[in-house]
Amino acid sequence: MSDSNLTIDEAAAESDALAAPAAREVNRSGLQQTAFAIIVAVSIGHLINDVMQSMLTASYPLLKDNYGLDFGEIGWLTFTFQVTASLLQPLVGLYTDKRPLPYSLPIGMASSLIGLIVLAHAGNYPMLLIGAALIGLGSSVFHPEASRVARMASGGRHGLAQSLFQVGGNFGSAIGPLLAAFVVVPHGQQSIQWFSIGALVGMIILWRVGMWYAAHIPLKGAKKVATGEELPRGKVVLAIAVLVVLVMGKYVYLTSLSSYYTFFVIQKFGVSVQNAQLLLFLYLGAVAVGTIAGGSMVDRFGTKFVIWFSILGTLPFTLALPYVSLPVTAVLTVIIGFIIASAFSAIVVFAQELLPGRVGLVAGLFFGLAFGVGGVGAAVLGEVADIKGIDFVYTVCSYLPALGLLTVFLPNTGPARQTKVKAA
Repeated sequence: MSDSNLTIDEAAAESDALAAPAAREVNRSGLQQTAFAIIVAVSIGHLINDVMQSMLTASYPLLKDNYGLDFGEIGWLTFTFQVTASLLQPLVGLYTDKRPLPYSLPIGMASSLIGLIVLAHAGNYPMLLIGAALIGLGSSVFHPEASRVARMASGGRHGLAQSLFQVGGNFGSAIGPLLAAFVVVPHGQQSIQWFSIGALVGMIILWRVGMWYAAHIPLKGAKKVATGEELPRGKVVLAIAVLVVLVMGKYVYLTSLSSYYTFFVIQKFGVSVQNAQLLLFLYLGAVAVGTIAGGSMVDRFGTKFVIWFSILGTLPFTLALPYVSLPVTAVLTVIIGFIIASAFSAIVVFAQELLPGRVGLVAGLFFGLAFGVGGVGAAVLGEVADIKGIDFVYTVCSYLPALGLLTVFLPNTGPARQTKVKAA
Protein backbone atom coordinates (compact mmCIF):
# COMPACT_ATOMS: atom_id res chain seq x y z
CA MET A 1 0.00 0.00 0.00
CA SER A 2 1.47 3.36 -0.99
CA ASP A 3 1.69 6.41 1.25
CA SER A 4 -0.81 8.25 -0.93
CA ASN A 5 -3.49 5.67 -0.10
CA LEU A 6 -2.96 5.80 3.65
CA THR A 7 -5.86 6.93 5.78
CA ILE A 8 -5.17 9.23 8.74
CA ASP A 9 -5.59 6.25 11.05
CA GLU A 10 -3.18 4.04 9.11
CA ALA A 11 -0.57 6.83 8.94
CA ALA A 12 -0.74 7.20 12.69
CA ALA A 13 -0.41 3.46 13.19
CA GLU A 14 2.55 3.12 10.84
CA SER A 15 4.37 6.06 12.42
CA ASP A 16 4.20 4.08 15.64
CA ALA A 17 5.57 0.98 13.94
CA LEU A 18 8.55 2.14 11.86
CA ALA A 19 6.52 2.93 8.76
CA ALA A 20 7.66 5.09 5.85
CA PRO A 21 9.67 8.18 6.87
CA ALA A 22 7.13 10.49 5.20
CA ALA A 23 4.29 9.06 7.28
CA ARG A 24 6.37 9.42 10.45
CA GLU A 25 7.18 13.02 9.59
CA VAL A 26 3.49 13.83 9.10
CA ASN A 27 2.75 12.31 12.48
CA ARG A 28 5.49 14.21 14.27
CA SER A 29 5.10 17.58 12.60
CA GLY A 30 1.31 17.43 12.79
CA LEU A 31 0.96 16.28 16.38
CA GLN A 32 4.14 16.91 18.33
CA GLN A 33 3.64 20.62 19.07
CA THR A 34 0.10 20.00 20.31
CA ALA A 35 1.13 16.74 21.97
CA PHE A 36 3.30 18.34 24.61
CA ALA A 37 0.56 20.75 25.58
CA ILE A 38 -1.85 17.83 25.98
CA ILE A 39 0.67 15.69 27.87
CA VAL A 40 1.36 18.57 30.25
CA ALA A 41 -2.39 19.08 30.70
CA VAL A 42 -3.06 15.43 31.63
CA SER A 43 0.04 15.53 33.85
CA ILE A 44 -1.41 18.53 35.70
CA GLY A 45 -4.70 16.65 35.98
CA HIS A 46 -2.74 13.69 37.39
CA LEU A 47 -1.02 16.02 39.85
CA ILE A 48 -4.35 17.37 41.13
CA ASN A 49 -5.87 13.87 41.25
CA ASP A 50 -2.97 12.54 43.31
CA VAL A 51 -2.91 15.57 45.62
CA MET A 52 -6.48 14.66 46.52
CA GLN A 53 -5.47 11.03 46.97
CA SER A 54 -2.50 11.92 49.15
CA MET A 55 -4.70 14.12 51.34
CA LEU A 56 -6.10 10.89 52.74
CA THR A 57 -2.79 9.20 53.60
CA ALA A 58 -1.06 12.45 54.64
CA SER A 59 -3.90 13.14 57.10
CA TYR A 60 -3.60 9.74 58.79
CA PRO A 61 -1.85 11.03 61.95
CA LEU A 62 -4.56 13.68 62.39
CA LEU A 63 -7.40 11.22 61.70
CA LYS A 64 -5.80 8.67 64.02
CA ASP A 65 -5.91 11.15 66.90
CA ASN A 66 -9.36 12.57 66.06
CA TYR A 67 -11.09 9.19 65.83
CA GLY A 68 -8.87 7.05 68.08
CA LEU A 69 -7.92 4.73 65.22
CA ASP A 70 -5.43 1.88 65.49
CA PHE A 71 -3.01 0.83 62.75
CA GLY A 72 -5.43 -1.82 61.53
CA GLU A 73 -8.18 0.76 60.97
CA ILE A 74 -5.68 3.01 59.18
CA GLY A 75 -4.85 0.05 56.95
CA TRP A 76 -8.52 -0.53 56.14
CA LEU A 77 -8.91 3.11 55.13
CA THR A 78 -6.11 2.63 52.61
CA PHE A 79 -7.62 -0.70 51.58
CA THR A 80 -11.01 0.93 50.88
CA PHE A 81 -9.48 3.70 48.78
CA GLN A 82 -7.06 1.56 46.82
CA VAL A 83 -9.31 -1.42 46.18
CA THR A 84 -12.11 0.89 45.03
CA ALA A 85 -9.59 2.52 42.73
CA SER A 86 -8.39 -0.83 41.43
CA LEU A 87 -11.56 -2.83 40.81
CA LEU A 88 -13.02 -0.65 38.05
CA GLN A 89 -9.84 0.36 36.25
CA PRO A 90 -9.38 -2.73 34.03
CA LEU A 91 -13.11 -2.68 33.18
CA VAL A 92 -12.97 1.03 32.31
CA GLY A 93 -9.87 0.43 30.18
CA LEU A 94 -11.40 -2.58 28.40
CA TYR A 95 -14.60 -0.65 27.65
CA THR A 96 -12.85 2.48 26.41
CA ASP A 97 -10.56 0.50 24.09
CA LYS A 98 -13.74 0.01 22.02
CA ARG A 99 -15.82 3.03 23.05
CA PRO A 100 -13.69 5.99 24.18
CA LEU A 101 -15.16 8.31 26.82
CA PRO A 102 -13.33 11.65 26.38
CA TYR A 103 -15.34 13.51 29.00
CA SER A 104 -15.01 10.83 31.67
CA LEU A 105 -11.83 12.60 32.86
CA PRO A 106 -13.59 15.59 34.52
CA ILE A 107 -16.31 13.25 35.83
CA GLY A 108 -13.67 11.20 37.65
CA MET A 109 -12.22 14.39 39.11
CA ALA A 110 -15.70 15.36 40.35
CA SER A 111 -16.00 12.08 42.27
CA SER A 112 -12.69 12.77 44.03
CA LEU A 113 -13.85 16.31 44.83
CA ILE A 114 -16.97 14.96 46.57
CA GLY A 115 -14.78 12.47 48.43
CA LEU A 116 -12.64 15.30 49.80
CA ILE A 117 -15.70 17.13 51.10
CA VAL A 118 -16.95 13.95 52.79
CA LEU A 119 -13.54 13.47 54.45
CA ALA A 120 -13.54 17.06 55.68
CA HIS A 121 -16.93 16.69 57.39
CA ALA A 122 -16.95 13.00 58.35
CA GLY A 123 -18.51 12.51 61.75
CA ASN A 124 -17.48 8.89 62.20
CA TYR A 125 -15.24 6.14 60.85
CA PRO A 126 -17.77 4.76 58.30
CA MET A 127 -17.99 8.22 56.72
CA LEU A 128 -14.21 8.27 56.42
CA LEU A 129 -14.48 4.98 54.53
CA ILE A 130 -17.11 6.47 52.19
CA GLY A 131 -14.91 9.49 51.49
CA ALA A 132 -11.96 7.21 50.76
CA ALA A 133 -14.13 5.11 48.40
CA LEU A 134 -15.27 8.17 46.43
CA ILE A 135 -11.66 9.32 45.94
CA GLY A 136 -10.79 5.80 44.80
CA LEU A 137 -13.71 5.76 42.36
CA GLY A 138 -12.47 9.02 40.83
CA SER A 139 -9.03 7.50 40.30
CA SER A 140 -10.47 4.39 38.67
CA VAL A 141 -12.17 6.54 36.03
CA PHE A 142 -9.25 8.95 35.56
CA HIS A 143 -6.19 6.75 35.06
CA PRO A 144 -7.00 4.48 32.05
CA GLU A 145 -8.28 7.29 29.81
CA ALA A 146 -5.60 9.77 30.90
CA SER A 147 -2.89 7.21 30.18
CA ARG A 148 -4.41 6.63 26.73
CA VAL A 149 -4.39 10.37 26.00
CA ALA A 150 -0.70 10.57 26.98
CA ARG A 151 0.13 7.75 24.57
CA MET A 152 -1.97 9.29 21.76
CA ALA A 153 -0.07 12.54 22.19
CA SER A 154 3.37 10.93 22.49
CA GLY A 155 4.49 11.15 18.85
CA GLY A 156 6.05 7.71 19.33
CA ARG A 157 8.05 8.69 22.43
CA HIS A 158 6.04 6.42 24.69
CA GLY A 159 8.48 6.23 27.57
CA LEU A 160 8.81 10.00 27.78
CA ALA A 161 5.05 10.56 27.51
CA GLN A 162 4.25 7.93 30.13
CA SER A 163 6.85 9.30 32.53
CA LEU A 164 5.66 12.90 32.10
CA PHE A 165 2.11 11.75 32.76
CA GLN A 166 3.25 9.70 35.74
CA VAL A 167 5.42 12.45 37.21
CA GLY A 168 2.38 14.66 37.59
CA GLY A 169 0.97 12.06 39.94
CA ASN A 170 4.29 11.72 41.73
CA PHE A 171 4.51 15.46 42.35
CA GLY A 172 0.91 15.45 43.52
CA SER A 173 1.69 12.68 45.97
CA ALA A 174 4.78 14.58 47.14
CA ILE A 175 2.93 17.88 47.61
CA GLY A 176 0.16 16.24 49.63
CA PRO A 177 2.19 15.71 52.81
CA LEU A 178 3.43 19.33 52.68
CA LEU A 179 -0.11 20.63 52.34
CA ALA A 180 -1.20 18.36 55.17
CA ALA A 181 1.68 19.55 57.37
CA PHE A 182 1.14 23.28 56.79
CA VAL A 183 -2.60 23.46 56.16
CA VAL A 184 -4.51 20.46 57.50
CA VAL A 185 -2.53 19.87 60.72
CA PRO A 186 -2.67 23.53 61.90
CA HIS A 187 -6.26 24.20 60.74
CA GLY A 188 -7.93 20.86 61.38
CA GLN A 189 -9.80 18.22 59.44
CA GLN A 190 -12.34 20.58 57.84
CA SER A 191 -9.55 22.41 56.01
CA ILE A 192 -9.33 19.37 53.69
CA GLN A 193 -12.31 20.83 51.81
CA TRP A 194 -10.22 23.85 50.77
CA PHE A 195 -8.49 21.66 48.20
CA SER A 196 -11.77 21.24 46.33
CA ILE A 197 -10.85 24.51 44.59
CA GLY A 198 -7.93 22.71 42.97
CA ALA A 199 -10.28 19.93 41.91
CA LEU A 200 -12.52 22.45 40.16
CA VAL A 201 -9.49 23.79 38.26
CA GLY A 202 -8.62 20.21 37.33
CA MET A 203 -12.12 19.61 35.99
CA ILE A 204 -11.80 22.64 33.68
CA ILE A 205 -8.38 21.49 32.40
CA LEU A 206 -9.58 17.94 31.82
CA TRP A 207 -12.69 19.16 30.02
CA ARG A 208 -10.37 20.89 27.52
CA VAL A 209 -8.30 17.71 27.24
CA GLY A 210 -11.53 15.82 26.57
CA MET A 211 -12.28 18.16 23.67
CA TRP A 212 -8.85 17.38 22.13
CA TYR A 213 -9.36 13.68 22.77
CA ALA A 214 -12.81 13.75 21.13
CA ALA A 215 -11.33 15.42 18.05
CA HIS A 216 -8.72 12.65 17.74
CA ILE A 217 -10.99 9.66 18.42
CA PRO A 218 -10.73 8.47 14.77
CA LEU A 219 -7.11 7.50 15.58
CA LYS A 220 -8.43 4.68 17.75
CA GLY A 221 -9.55 2.80 14.65
CA ALA A 222 -6.09 2.53 13.15
CA LYS A 223 -5.35 -0.73 11.46
CA LYS A 224 -2.99 -2.81 13.55
CA VAL A 225 0.53 -2.78 12.14
CA ALA A 226 3.23 -5.13 13.29
CA THR A 227 5.77 -3.50 15.57
CA GLY A 228 8.40 -6.18 15.25
CA GLU A 229 8.67 -9.98 15.55
CA GLU A 230 5.49 -11.37 17.11
CA LEU A 231 6.07 -13.24 20.35
CA PRO A 232 4.43 -16.64 20.95
CA ARG A 233 1.32 -16.48 23.11
CA GLY A 234 3.00 -18.47 25.89
CA LYS A 235 5.85 -15.97 26.12
CA VAL A 236 3.43 -13.07 26.22
CA VAL A 237 1.44 -14.69 29.04
CA LEU A 238 4.64 -15.42 30.99
CA ALA A 239 5.91 -11.86 30.50
CA ILE A 240 2.61 -10.33 31.66
CA ALA A 241 2.65 -12.63 34.72
CA VAL A 242 6.19 -11.51 35.58
CA LEU A 243 5.22 -7.86 35.18
CA VAL A 244 2.23 -8.42 37.49
CA VAL A 245 4.47 -9.94 40.18
CA LEU A 246 6.96 -7.07 39.84
CA VAL A 247 4.17 -4.51 40.25
CA MET A 248 2.90 -6.38 43.31
CA GLY A 249 6.29 -6.39 45.01
CA LYS A 250 7.00 -2.77 44.09
CA TYR A 251 3.70 -1.45 45.38
CA VAL A 252 3.65 -3.40 48.62
CA TYR A 253 7.02 -1.85 49.37
CA LEU A 254 5.87 1.62 48.29
CA THR A 255 2.80 1.22 50.51
CA SER A 256 5.02 0.45 53.49
CA LEU A 257 6.66 3.85 52.94
CA SER A 258 3.72 6.01 51.87
CA SER A 259 1.31 4.73 54.56
CA TYR A 260 3.59 4.03 57.54
CA TYR A 261 6.83 5.97 57.03
CA THR A 262 5.61 8.90 59.15
CA PHE A 263 4.69 6.53 62.00
CA PHE A 264 8.05 4.76 61.61
CA VAL A 265 10.15 7.92 62.07
CA ILE A 266 7.86 9.27 64.81
CA GLN A 267 8.07 6.06 66.80
CA LYS A 268 11.73 5.21 66.15
CA PHE A 269 13.30 8.68 66.24
CA GLY A 270 10.72 10.76 68.13
CA VAL A 271 10.30 13.41 65.41
CA SER A 272 7.24 15.70 65.31
CA VAL A 273 4.31 15.11 62.95
CA GLN A 274 5.30 18.08 60.78
CA ASN A 275 8.92 16.92 60.50
CA ALA A 276 7.70 13.42 59.65
CA GLN A 277 5.62 14.90 56.82
CA LEU A 278 8.68 16.77 55.55
CA LEU A 279 10.66 13.52 55.49
CA LEU A 280 7.82 11.89 53.55
CA PHE A 281 7.93 14.83 51.12
CA LEU A 282 11.65 14.26 50.51
CA TYR A 283 10.99 10.63 49.63
CA LEU A 284 8.01 11.39 47.37
CA GLY A 285 9.91 14.25 45.71
CA ALA A 286 12.72 11.82 44.87
CA VAL A 287 10.10 9.50 43.36
CA ALA A 288 8.90 12.35 41.13
CA VAL A 289 12.42 13.21 39.91
CA GLY A 290 13.23 9.55 39.32
CA THR A 291 10.09 9.12 37.23
CA ILE A 292 11.21 11.79 34.73
CA ALA A 293 14.67 10.24 34.49
CA GLY A 294 13.15 6.80 34.02
CA GLY A 295 11.04 7.85 31.04
CA SER A 296 14.07 9.05 29.12
CA MET A 297 15.92 5.86 30.05
CA VAL A 298 13.07 3.72 28.68
CA ASP A 299 13.25 5.38 25.25
CA ARG A 300 17.06 5.28 25.22
CA PHE A 301 17.96 1.90 26.76
CA GLY A 302 14.75 -0.13 26.54
CA THR A 303 12.18 -1.21 29.08
CA LYS A 304 13.89 -4.36 30.32
CA PHE A 305 17.07 -2.56 31.34
CA VAL A 306 15.08 0.04 33.28
CA ILE A 307 13.08 -2.66 35.08
CA TRP A 308 16.31 -4.43 36.09
CA PHE A 309 17.84 -1.22 37.35
CA SER A 310 14.84 0.28 39.11
CA ILE A 311 13.62 -2.72 41.09
CA LEU A 312 16.65 -4.89 41.84
CA GLY A 313 18.88 -1.81 42.14
CA THR A 314 17.04 -0.67 45.27
CA LEU A 315 17.73 -3.89 47.19
CA PRO A 316 20.98 -2.88 48.98
CA PHE A 317 19.35 0.33 50.22
CA THR A 318 16.08 -1.24 51.37
CA LEU A 319 17.99 -3.92 53.29
CA ALA A 320 19.93 -1.23 55.16
CA LEU A 321 16.97 1.07 55.90
CA PRO A 322 15.65 -0.55 59.13
CA TYR A 323 19.04 -0.36 60.86
CA VAL A 324 20.36 3.17 60.27
CA SER A 325 20.13 6.56 62.02
CA LEU A 326 17.61 9.30 61.20
CA PRO A 327 19.89 11.29 58.83
CA VAL A 328 20.89 8.13 56.96
CA THR A 329 17.23 7.05 56.86
CA ALA A 330 16.35 10.31 55.10
CA VAL A 331 19.18 9.82 52.57
CA LEU A 332 18.32 6.16 51.90
CA THR A 333 14.64 6.87 51.30
CA VAL A 334 15.58 9.54 48.76
CA ILE A 335 17.86 7.07 46.94
CA ILE A 336 15.21 4.33 47.07
CA GLY A 337 12.51 6.67 45.80
CA PHE A 338 14.66 7.92 42.91
CA ILE A 339 15.72 4.46 41.72
CA ILE A 340 12.42 2.62 42.10
CA ALA A 341 10.33 5.38 40.51
CA SER A 342 11.09 4.53 36.87
CA ALA A 343 9.84 0.95 37.14
CA PHE A 344 6.14 1.63 36.70
CA SER A 345 6.40 3.63 33.47
CA ALA A 346 8.72 0.96 32.08
CA ILE A 347 6.31 -1.82 33.06
CA VAL A 348 3.31 -0.06 31.49
CA VAL A 349 5.17 0.64 28.22
CA PHE A 350 6.49 -2.96 28.16
CA ALA A 351 2.98 -4.38 28.62
CA GLN A 352 1.56 -2.06 25.94
CA GLU A 353 4.18 -3.40 23.54
CA LEU A 354 3.23 -6.97 24.43
CA LEU A 355 -0.50 -6.26 23.92
CA PRO A 356 -0.77 -3.78 21.02
CA GLY A 357 -4.17 -2.17 20.61
CA ARG A 358 -5.04 -2.68 24.27
CA VAL A 359 -3.76 0.61 25.69
CA GLY A 360 -6.74 1.19 27.96
CA LEU A 361 -6.86 -2.37 29.23
CA VAL A 362 -3.13 -2.38 30.02
CA ALA A 363 -3.31 1.00 31.76
CA GLY A 364 -6.41 -0.01 33.71
CA LEU A 365 -4.96 -3.40 34.64
CA PHE A 366 -1.61 -2.11 35.89
CA PHE A 367 -2.86 1.10 37.51
CA GLY A 368 -5.68 -0.92 39.06
CA LEU A 369 -3.30 -3.65 40.15
CA ALA A 370 -1.00 -1.06 41.71
CA PHE A 371 -3.86 0.42 43.74
CA GLY A 372 -5.34 -2.96 44.66
CA VAL A 373 -2.08 -4.52 45.77
CA GLY A 374 -1.22 -1.35 47.65
CA GLY A 375 -4.58 -1.48 49.41
CA VAL A 376 -4.30 -5.12 50.42
CA GLY A 377 -0.69 -4.54 51.42
CA ALA A 378 -1.68 -1.56 53.58
CA ALA A 379 -4.34 -3.56 55.40
CA VAL A 380 -2.03 -6.52 56.00
CA LEU A 381 0.94 -4.38 57.02
CA GLY A 382 -1.27 -2.39 59.40
CA GLU A 383 -2.41 -5.55 61.16
CA VAL A 384 1.19 -6.84 61.30
CA ALA A 385 2.36 -3.49 62.70
CA ASP A 386 -0.24 -3.72 65.50
CA ILE A 387 1.06 -7.17 66.43
CA LYS A 388 4.80 -7.04 65.70
CA GLY A 389 5.59 -3.31 65.48
CA ILE A 390 6.57 -0.94 62.69
CA ASP A 391 10.25 -1.98 62.77
CA PHE A 392 9.29 -5.56 61.96
CA VAL A 393 7.23 -4.40 58.97
CA TYR A 394 10.18 -2.52 57.48
CA THR A 395 12.54 -5.44 58.07
CA VAL A 396 10.27 -7.87 56.21
CA CYS A 397 9.49 -5.45 53.37
CA SER A 398 13.18 -4.72 52.80
CA TYR A 399 13.50 -8.04 50.90
CA LEU A 400 10.71 -7.31 48.39
CA PRO A 401 12.94 -5.70 45.70
CA ALA A 402 14.65 -9.10 45.34
CA LEU A 403 11.64 -9.98 43.16
CA GLY A 404 13.42 -7.92 40.49
CA LEU A 405 15.38 -11.10 39.69
CA LEU A 406 12.27 -12.30 37.83
CA THR A 407 13.11 -9.75 35.12
CA VAL A 408 15.36 -12.43 33.61
CA PHE A 409 12.19 -14.10 32.28
CA LEU A 410 11.13 -11.05 30.24
CA PRO A 411 11.78 -11.05 26.47
CA ASN A 412 14.32 -8.63 25.04
CA THR A 413 12.48 -5.69 23.45
CA GLY A 414 15.02 -2.94 24.24
CA PRO A 415 16.93 -2.99 20.92
CA ALA A 416 13.69 -2.70 18.94
CA ARG A 417 12.63 0.33 20.97
CA GLN A 418 16.00 2.00 20.48
CA THR A 419 15.76 1.43 16.71
CA LYS A 420 12.27 2.94 16.69
CA VAL A 421 13.37 6.04 18.57
CA LYS A 422 16.40 6.59 16.37
CA ALA A 423 14.38 6.10 13.18
CA ALA A 424 11.73 8.53 14.38
